[in-house]
Amino acid sequence: MKMNNRLKIGIVILTIMVLGSFLLPLFHDADPTKQGTFPKNLPPSLAHVLGTNSLGQDLFWWLVYAVRNSLILGVSVSIFTTLIAGTVGLTAGYIGGGSDRVIMTLTDVIIAIPVFPILIVLATLVRGQTSFLIVSVILIFFGWAWGARRVRSMALSLREREFINVAKFSGSTTLKIVFREVFPYVFAFMVVDFINAILWVINTEAALAVIGLSNVEIPTLGSIVFWALNYNALFIGQYMWIVAPVVATVVLFLGLFLTSTGYNQMYATRRGHS
Repeated sequence: MKMNNRLKIGIVILTIMVLGSFLLPLFHDADPTKQGTFPKNLPPSLAHVLGTNSLGQDLFWWLVYAVRNSLILGVSVSIFTTLIAGTVGLTAGYIGGGSDRVIMTLTDVIIAIPVFPILIVLATLVRGQTSFLIVSVILIFFGWAWGARRVRSMALSLREREFINVAKFSGSTTLKIVFREVFPYVFAFMVVDFINAILWVINTEAALAVIGLSNVEIPTLGSIVFWALNYNALFIGQYMWIVAPVVATVVLFLGLFLTSTGYNQMYATRRGHS
């Protein structure tokens, strides 16, 4: 199936962001978080593409490492949330009965909880000791439920199809039917959920970092803004300290959004012709 323009543009944006954030650090050994490495408040130049901040840090390298760390967090958490959502949704939807009711009750409880206020409370409790592991666990706990409900609804529909009955009568086990017959139909939707989950994770961690409840010592898109706000970057004329991470976040989100919607459109087109 030929890729549509939306998917192509999204993949190009993500490729540039990923390769840049992972390959450029190979040519830079200095710790971007170390203070006083360079003169403070330098304007953009060939030596310092985005200038330096009030802490004597090179903003370009901080941003490169921030994009990389945000992507690592987003992808890592999204892998787990997608796997949990897929497993729970397929199990509840295909098996049904009492198991379905119990699983969906738990899922609905997670969905009903106001996520961001809970994240703020939990992050506040571990403030000063927050690590990426703690943030990841919190985000995984709250991030799988919506995906599980979507997968479950598809599994409920698919289990009544004729090819599922044929598989049952042919002697296939439940596990084999779920993964050989049902899973291929929900895989495309899980890919879209995976991409959307990356968006949600990066956005949520950035929001927590901006208010100081994530680990702001680690370069992320949110931690740059946190330090910029703390040092009144706009009032002292350090516009790149705010503008650069905001633009990078918008571009990254645009790439993820175009990839998600483009892939969904491509799959819908292919399904319509199948």
